[in-house]
Amino acid sequence: MLLGSQLRRLRETRGITREAAGYSIRASESKISRMELGRVSFKTRDVEDLLTLYGVTDEQERNSLLALAKEANVAGWWHSYTDVLPNWFPTYVGLEGAASVIRVYEVQFVHGLLQTEEYARAVVRRGMKDAGEADVERRVALRLERQKHLVAENAPAFHIVLDEAALRRPYGDGQVMRGQLQHLIDMSERPNVTLQVMPFGFGGHAGESGAFTILGFPDSDLSDVVYMEQLTSALYLDKPEDVAQYEAALGELRRDSPGPEESRDVIRGLLQLG
Repeated sequence: MLLGSQLRRLRETRGITREAAGYSIRASESKISRMELGRVSFKTRDVEDLLTLYGVTDEQERNSLLALAKEANVAGWWHSYTDVLPNWFPTYVGLEGAASVIRVYEVQFVHGLLQTEEYARAVVRRGMKDAGEADVERRVALRLERQKHLVAENAPAFHIVLDEAALRRPYGDGQVMRGQLQHLIDMSERPNVTLQVMPFGFGGHAGESGAFTILGFPDSDLSDVVYMEQLTSALYLDKPEDVAQYEAALGELRRDSPGPEESRDVIRGLLQLG
């Protein structure tokens, strides 16, 4: 997706149609469309020819994009879990692992990167009612594996606004919820994690469209990606005008929510109630 986004930007900057781009690599217009959406693998020769067509002559820029093409064709560790994942989710896991900044608004439950094992198991069982225990455990294992990215040496900056509903809605028994609330307090004290709680008392707010994630990447040339999950699919948005609207909504949510320390107090209060 990231490489496809860059190829689309280069093509549009040069005013070249998808049809013309496809002709240059002996392919159809639809093949260019699938490449730009990140839905097919990339041949090095095709990427080289497209970069030449788009006037990319700088060796450093060409090498950077060609390296990205090679990475795009390498199966990530998460591919071994594809048997228990919906077909749109492996793409997200790959993007999440590549991100240097992850910004989130969550309303239904605690975000997967901050879930305890017991809470994650309760969430997965609720969402996969017909799944066998082995599939549930593999799904939980994937979630725990994803979390390693958040505590690694080069961990991304993680900014999250959790709606109070996500903290009050029980998944698992009281012990599971108490453990999850304490885990949120502990994780929120990590230097790369900023956690805020949008309280019920605030009333209506900018998160009316539901949960979403904004992924940012270390290469400044790579577009941010907005991810939104649905029942049977997911949306990946990378057009600047779309991303800007979600960034504005998240910025408003962060301004309207209590700060990190006050938010920890909110969670401590819920922990005492439990």
